[in-house]
Amino acid sequence: MSQDNALHGAIAIVTGGATGIGAATVKALAAEGCAVVVDYVGDEKNAAQKVCAEAERLGARAIAVERDISTEDGVCAVFDACQAQLGLADILVNSAGVNGQGIHVADMPLEQWQKTLSVNLTGPFLCSREFVRRLRGKNKTGRIVNVSSVHEDIVFKGFADYDSSKAGLLSLTRTLAFEVASIGIRVNAVSPGMVLTSMNEEAQDDPAALEQKTEHIPMRRAATPDDIASIVVFLCKSDSAYITGTSIRADGGLSLNTGQGA
Repeated sequence: MSQDNALHGAIAIVTGGATGIGAATVKALAAEGCAVVVDYVGDEKNAAQKVCAEAERLGARAIAVERDISTEDGVCAVFDACQAQLGLADILVNSAGVNGQGIHVADMPLEQWQKTLSVNLTGPFLCSREFVRRLRGKNKTGRIVNVSSVHEDIVFKGFADYDSSKAGLLSLTRTLAFEVASIGIRVNAVSPGMVLTSMNEEAQDDPAALEQKTEHIPMRRAATPDDIASIVVFLCKSDSAYITGTSIRADGGLSLNTGQGA
């Protein structure tokens, strides 16, 4: 790795950075010399502090900020804390997300729909908007990476809220990339298949469930959070300098099964 391609001196905000893909991304960025803000909510304080401690052991500056990124006030507070304690962010990773609940459209309460969309789509919109507003005119490049899903274009019964949020996130990625390419900001997404996080708790706890789920994956394994974090880091580095408006599929070949057996 050349020094030019490292992230030493960069400053990143990672939403949902206390657990799962977000936590793995924080550590991967820290290992590259990037200072990191770990955004978290609810009962994740201990996890967020642990992630920050691990980032600091890697030689990076890291702070934890408890804010809800589905609100304008929460987003501004995260960016204010970053700017006051670390500096102006030049990397944004929108990793915070919630899963669907397996409720069919006909039975889905409006509150369920709104909650999923507010975290998975409105949150990245608000964070990306704030990121661009603060970075434009500063003569600096920027990188936004959205953590999407194969469900941005593969649907699943009972997950209309989740599927719709990820399809919207793909469109947001593409549209924003088009809008900000001329001012030096790149916007991309990574769309994982099955990842061993809390969203797949059953598969982590039950070997039989894991085997059943992974038999549909051509590579015969689920991804680890580190698998996805490495792609996020790639999209932040100069190796990917000519990539924008793209969603990188990382699913072990799962989406190749679409339509098989028809």
